[in-house]
Amino acid sequence: MTIIEKIISSHAGRAVAPGETVDMAIDVRAARDFGGANVVKNLRESNLAVADPAKTLFTFDCNPGGSDQGYAANQQVCRGFARESGVGLRDITAGIGTHIAIEEGLVGPGSTFVSTDSHANIMGAVCAFGQGMGDQDIAYAWASGKVWFKVPRSVKVVLRGRPGRHAAAKDIVLAMLRRLGAGGLLGSAAELYGEAVDALDLAERITVASMATEMGGIIALLPPNERILAECSERAGRDFEAIAADADAVYAETIEIDVEGLEPMIARPGHPEDAVPVSEVAGRKIDSVFIGSCTNGRIEDLRAAARVLDGRRVAPGVVLKVVPSTRRVWEQALEEGLIGELMAAGALVGNAGCGGCAAGQIGQNGPGEVTVSTGNRNFAGKQGKGEVYLASPATAAASALAGVIATAHEMPAEPVEFEAPRVDRAVAAVAAGSRAGGETKAEKPTVLRGRVWMIDRDHIDTDMIFHNRYLAITDPDEMGQYTFDNLEGWERFAEEARAGDIVVCRENFGCGSSRQQAVDCFKTLGVQVIVARSFGAIYERNAINAGMPLLVADLIGAGVESGTELSIDLESGRIAWSGGEMSGEPFSEVQMEIYQRGGLLV
Repeated sequence: MTIIEKIISSHAGRAVAPGETVDMAIDVRAARDFGGANVVKNLRESNLAVADPAKTLFTFDCNPGGSDQGYAANQQVCRGFARESGVGLRDITAGIGTHIAIEEGLVGPGSTFVSTDSHANIMGAVCAFGQGMGDQDIAYAWASGKVWFKVPRSVKVVLRGRPGRHAAAKDIVLAMLRRLGAGGLLGSAAELYGEAVDALDLAERITVASMATEMGGIIALLPPNERILAECSERAGRDFEAIAADADAVYAETIEIDVEGLEPMIARPGHPEDAVPVSEVAGRKIDSVFIGSCTNGRIEDLRAAARVLDGRRVAPGVVLKVVPSTRRVWEQALEEGLIGELMAAGALVGNAGCGGCAAGQIGQNGPGEVTVSTGNRNFAGKQGKGEVYLASPATAAASALAGVIATAHEMPAEPVEFEAPRVDRAVAAVAAGSRAGGETKAEKPTVLRGRVWMIDRDHIDTDMIFHNRYLAITDPDEMGQYTFDNLEGWERFAEEARAGDIVVCRENFGCGSSRQQAVDCFKTLGVQVIVARSFGAIYERNAINAGMPLLVADLIGAGVESGTELSIDLESGRIAWSGGEMSGEPFSEVQMEIYQRGGLLV
């Protein structure tokens, strides 16, 4: 039998063969912060209890800080369920779930593990079964302690030769990707052999195993040597037995990959399998570097980066972000002085977790940004809106110092800086004159008429108007839909408002933060004017500068109902409606001038 067949057989209670579908027991069942709440939902809706809480746990690794409202809510659901059910919880300080399972000795050679994590097959590093699954699968595993699984075919991958002295484990797996492509291990359990494999320590095995997913593989299993067995047994406090394929095991295919003299590799943006020697893209100007992820966030990876940085600072204008994989790694890096060295080099060091590839912590990039990352995926949009190259920690650190893609042994003598912009002073002067003089525009109306919304509330803050979960939105056209969606009772305002409407509130409207979106969202909806007894000071300035009419008047309690047609004279401050009128504060000269221009910067 092959290794995967032995593991599944021992957990299915009978011998198995490729292609069979069997029920297999799962030793450790985990759910992450982004999928955990749905696991809870599935259990509750189906009235299922957890079969064995001692073998079950939540991990908060995608967004440990809960900086996104969705993640914060999911985490709290999971915490509540953990208290009720007794399942394990590795909260926001712990780090990446798969790494925790290995660190704590929950998993070792021959074990089985499932999680809501597509890189759960990282367990192949210790020759255990690991598989990422959806919320329903995980809920079933929690309730029954088992899952159905189709026994995969086994592929034998032999790495021939010894990599060059500058090559790291990441370079080995990128060479595998170049040879096998995105689907080269599709639906297969690979067993890795060769001198280069046997020489890998645990951290390096984690790097290689974590990218089996990018080759389409079910898992990449690295048979344990005595050193790996001893380490796993020490972490677990119990002995693990060696597991190996039988001499007469049958493989669907045997693949040989030449790694003799392998040099540092890098994957070009968009495709992890588009791997080439770093020398082919060396000199490409970069904006940022990310070191971390489940592929390269171990203490050994941080040491490799620190060795390259070696008391120097990153290139001017380049951003270096580092995320250790677990709290233990973070603490060890602190004890060894690595955190101080990284920060002295100019790095931002985040709390333990996944980092940028999960879109929940530091490591994301913006449009046009060029990043060298130690992650496992560089699909378009996966780590942000820019271009992402995949490389080893040493290559990433060297690129941060150089300001361009470079290897640790071939860096430019001086960092490559961004070119200073060329300013055409004549053009700039013309542009400045144009802004100062301005063009003659048709005057905007100073008497506004429209349907009124009467909102009888004081102190409506900017989070009620435009919640902070939307602050990354910069396109005004997208802002209107979120107006008042955090103001209790007015969540449907954006759906029901129409161009020309008028909003009336009580005191201190727009208190809170300085966010411009809280003004622009009304402009997007076509709201003509906001009337209140008073406005938050920053909000008032933001609105005036945006050319958004605000009028100070005490209209609440004047007998005006929502839906009434109002007429507002901005010059005189007069407000009139069928059956009544009153006076508010007229526009100041400055406010009127900015309103007529259409904004301070127009």
